[in-house]
Amino acid sequence: MARGMGFSGPTGNSRSSMKSIAHAVMALCAGGVMLASTDFKIPFERHTLKNGMRVIFSPDKSVPVVSVYVIYGVGARSEEKGRTGFAHLFEHMMFQGSANAPKGQHFKLVESNGGTLNGSTHPDFTDYFEVLPSNQLAVGLWLEADRMRSLAINEANLTNQKEAVKQERRLSFDNQPYATAIVDFWPQISFQNWQNSHSLIGSFEDLNAASVADVANFFKTFYAPNNAVLVLSGDLDVPEAKKLVETYFGDIPAQPQPKHPDLAEPAAVKARAEVFRDPLAQVPGVVIGYPGPPRRSPDYYALGMLDVMLTGGESSRFQQNLVKGKQSVIQYEANLGWPFAGAGDYKDPGHYAMFLLHNPMFKGTEIVEQVQGEIGKIQKEGVDLKELSRVRTYLRAGTIAQLQSSIQRAKLLGQYELLDGNPDFVNTELAAFLAATPEQIQAAAKKYCVPERRFVLEIIPAPKTEKPEK
Repeated sequence: MARGMGFSGPTGNSRSSMKSIAHAVMALCAGGVMLASTDFKIPFERHTLKNGMRVIFSPDKSVPVVSVYVIYGVGARSEEKGRTGFAHLFEHMMFQGSANAPKGQHFKLVESNGGTLNGSTHPDFTDYFEVLPSNQLAVGLWLEADRMRSLAINEANLTNQKEAVKQERRLSFDNQPYATAIVDFWPQISFQNWQNSHSLIGSFEDLNAASVADVANFFKTFYAPNNAVLVLSGDLDVPEAKKLVETYFGDIPAQPQPKHPDLAEPAAVKARAEVFRDPLAQVPGVVIGYPGPPRRSPDYYALGMLDVMLTGGESSRFQQNLVKGKQSVIQYEANLGWPFAGAGDYKDPGHYAMFLLHNPMFKGTEIVEQVQGEIGKIQKEGVDLKELSRVRTYLRAGTIAQLQSSIQRAKLLGQYELLDGNPDFVNTELAAFLAATPEQIQAAAKKYCVPERRFVLEIIPAPKTEKPEK
């Protein structure tokens, strides 16, 4: 099972493939879906159990499949100093068995019934899902409830999962090009608040120091029903599903609502540029980011449309002018919230950021200026209505295609409920992006994407004998 940190590549937009670095940075579990479609309404019904667990039912009889999705309000940015990596460690611990489902039983029951399952860790949440034939809904609910109620937290499980996390770190980060630069150093460059800037996968030192008591306390604090949202999406009968949910989850006791840390960044932003020498990199790369606007603000939607204009598809400005025209850029990706989130699945603060692999004949500083030049054209010349029409069509089509699966709908509903308290964003979010006017897009480019508030991390290939270093 490909579990892991929630690195998000292109969510609403399809970029150049990035296949050469996909395993390095995103092969674990991609982040959330960006938008929903206004061309059809996704039905849902909200319900809250007495223990505070929020439940969303979204029936769709088109395919005899149901998705069980549980999202907890705890992520890497919930961690305390000295406890880094706990969110990710717990994602592993959640598959180590519970009172009535011993180790390995979760996989066995789901897969033997023709289902799939996964889990992922994100900055602001951790999530788990099962996709099952609709007549096996009770199996998924029973498994999720049993581990929420009685996860097997003991010395043996903790020890082996510490080693599993370390091994994952070695294979998927330390021994992959660009990964250490992006995972460990980019947050330090682009954020000042420790809650945002520390490594999302954590340190070996903190993992080694974690005790069973520490882990049990983390579980009790964050893995409570009143800190979770359960979403059932697909071929389900809502009244019957409600009975099952009450049966399996209704008696799990609530816990005191966890306190979440202050994530605010200083208002003053100072440009910063750093270089990272990577002995695993074969070609140079550059990360460019700008502190973004508050989520759900008009500027947020305008900047999202600017992103699609620059990087979305074969007709995008980056593809036409940098990849094909100047032949300076090889591959790229960009997003609001990059690299650890999609546009809809993080709390403030976040960035509009991008990662570009480039032709070694060009310096990283030249790539930065070329990117700034493409943005500058929009800042100076504005947005062409024909181009905006293409962007809107592209975004609408891609979004509708994404929402054909029950698990993607479940993720959207759960994330909007947990992060925003409003799952109906699944039906209104796309319209908000599409409503951004040429004037708003130009104004957002001028306000946010300027050199004075830009963060840059150049990644330069280094001799194999060197250790990765900033």
